[in-house]
Amino acid sequence: MGHYTGLMHIGREAVGASSIPVYAMPRMHTFLAGNGPWNELVRLENIKVHAIEDGRAVELSSKVTVTPFLVPHRDEYTETVGYRIDWPNRSAIFIPDIDKWAMWGSDIRDVVRGVDYALIDATFFRDGELGGRDMSKIRHPFVTESMDLLQGLSKEERARVIFIHMNHTNPLLIDGSPEQATVEKRGFRYAREGLRLEL
Repeated sequence: MGHYTGLMHIGREAVGASSIPVYAMPRMHTFLAGNGPWNELVRLENIKVHAIEDGRAVELSSKVTVTPFLVPHRDEYTETVGYRIDWPNRSAIFIPDIDKWAMWGSDIRDVVRGVDYALIDATFFRDGELGGRDMSKIRHPFVTESMDLLQGLSKEERARVIFIHMNHTNPLLIDGSPEQATVEKRGFRYAREGLRLEL
């Protein structure tokens, strides 16, 4: 629920926005329209929901196309998706949330090879990060697992990988940490506030 509760801030109690475009997969569309308090955003036209589909490109402008694709991750109420974003000269994938890579029907190595930027799930750096919790029940791929899986990519391909979506426990958030140094030494990147990518 942490991914859609932010919509409440554009309702009449806060910004009071008008017709903000919200792109939603079928189950998410149904959820927003049928459940309070989000259905009030629809009814009061704070948001305008646009239907999107797995694998079907959406042209946001003459220069930007976004294609959603389903990824495995919890899905209690709605789908979880990643996005492929295409500009005239660059492309990216954005996968902030996913279960272990082996549970997905695509090979992340091939996906990375096919884009200029691969912004991927780095919720947790390693097993044991959440003291006292069984992390096998939290299926995010650890950064350590992702690096091991992707290590066979060329140096240029590894540099396309940017780890994002870090939990507050992830030591990649600590400037100068050994984990940051490990990621860099292995040829990968991690997101920092203010990151800009050349399009």
